Amino acid sequence: MIQVNDKYFESYLSEETISNRVSVLADNINNDYKNKNVVFIVILNGAFMFASDLIKKITIPCEVSFVKLSSYHGMQTTGRVDEVIGLNTSITGKDVVIIEDIVDTGITIGKVKKLLQSSQPASLSICTLLFKPEAFHGDIIPEIIGFSIPNDFVVGYGLDYDEKGRNLPCIYKIKAS
Repeated sequence: MIQVNDKYFESYLSEETISNRVSVLADNINNDYKNKNVVFIVILNGAFMFASDLIKKITIPCEVSFVKLSSYHGMQTTGRVDEVIGLNTSITGKDVVIIEDIVDTGITIGKVKKLLQSSQPASLSICTLLFKPEAFHGDIIPEIIGFSIPNDFVVGYGLDYDEKGRNLPCIYKIKAS
C-alpha cells in the first residue's frame, strides 16, 4: 500500500504486467500499420510513460507529436477540455494513432478526435493503456486497449492524483474505505 497526498492506494497492475501488455500492443500496431505513414499523437501529461515505452517498441517508420489537454481536477473530471499546447505537425493524409493513458468518461478523447478529424487524416485510431467501460459516456470507444478496468481511481505510470504519483512504475487503485 502507498499514500499519495491524502489517499491510500493498493497495487493493481505490476511493472511486468504493464510491460508485457505494452509489447503486445506495439506488435499489433507494427503489424496493422506496416507500410503506412503513421503519426503518433501523445496526450500529455498522463500518457508520457506509456507512450515512451510503446514507441520504443514500434519498429515502423513514424512521427511523434504531443498535445496537452486538461480535463481533471483532483479525482474528478471537470466536464470540459482545455487545450493548452496544440498540434505542431501536419496530419493531413496520414494515419494517426492517438496515445492516451486512460479513457474513462470519453470527454477528453471525444474532443481530441473532433479537433483532429478537421485536419483530414487518412485514418484516426485511439490507443489507450486503460479503459473504464463503467464510466464511459462517450461515442468514441478506443480501437486499441491495453486493459479494461473497473471504475476505480488509479495512479502511477503517468497517472496522477493532483499531480502526484505519476512517477510510480506500476499502477495502484484507490483503497476501499
